[in-house]
Amino acid sequence: MTGRVQDKVAVITGAAGGLGLAMVEALGREGAVVVLTDIDAARGEASAKALAGSGIPARFVRHDATVPEEWERLTANVLANEGRIDVLVNNAGGGLDMDIESMDFAHYKRMIALNLDTAFLGCKYGITAMKGQGGSIINISSVGGLIGTAALPAYSAGKGGVRLLTKCVAAHCGQRGYGIRVNSVHPGLIRTAAGVEVTRMATGLDEEGAVAAFASLHPIGRVGQPHEIANGVVFLASDESSFMTGSELVIDGGYTAV
Repeated sequence: MTGRVQDKVAVITGAAGGLGLAMVEALGREGAVVVLTDIDAARGEASAKALAGSGIPARFVRHDATVPEEWERLTANVLANEGRIDVLVNNAGGGLDMDIESMDFAHYKRMIALNLDTAFLGCKYGITAMKGQGGSIINISSVGGLIGTAALPAYSAGKGGVRLLTKCVAAHCGQRGYGIRVNSVHPGLIRTAAGVEVTRMATGLDEEGAVAAFASLHPIGRVGQPHEIANGVVFLASDESSFMTGSELVIDGGYTAV
C-alpha cells in the first residue's frame, strides 16, 4: 500500500534526528508534505536538505516546542505556506533524568516542560489549526508513561501526563464535533543515540553491552528500530485508524507485557 497519507500536511516536532526524523521519512514516503521542527537549526536544515535530495517533500522550521509564542509563529508559518495542518506529531521531548533524591526542582520543571508542556501546547495550537477541517494529533509518550522506573521520575511523570492529556483532548474534540483524532504512542527502548545513552547511564556498560542488557528485558528479544515507531505514526496519521481516538499505541517488543 502506498500513498497512505497522500497530500496531507504533517508537522513533526523534535524531528532533526532520531525518532522524529524517521517519522518524517515514513510520512514523506507515503505522500505527506512534511514540516519538521527542532531547536537544532543546523541539524534540522541539513536533515531537510537530505530529505529533499531523496525526493521527500520536507522543509525545516526552527521551533522551541516549550514556548507558546513559538507555537503561534509555527502554526501561522505552516498555514501561510502549506495552507493547512492535517497531522501533528508532538515528538519533542526526552532529556536525561536522575533519581528523585539527586534531583533538584529546576531539573524536574525542565523535564516536565520538555515532555508534557510540549504536548499540551501542541494540542492547543493543533486544535486551533485543525478544528475547521479535522485531523490527527499524535502525542509521543513512552513505556515510561505506563510503568514506573526508579531512575526516571520526572521523565515518567511527564510521559504519564501525556497519556492522560491525550485522552482528555480526544474527549474534548469529540464532544465538540471537531473531527480531530488524538492518540498517544508508547515506544519501548529504541536504538537511537538518545536511547543508547539512557541504557549506558542505567547500566554503566558500553553501548553494545547496554543494548544487550536491555534487549533481554523485551520478550521479542531485541530493542526496537526507529522505523518501527514511525510505521505506527503513519497508521495513526492515515485514515486507516479512523475509528481510533484517545487510544494508546504501545510499540515496545513486549516490555510492558511481563
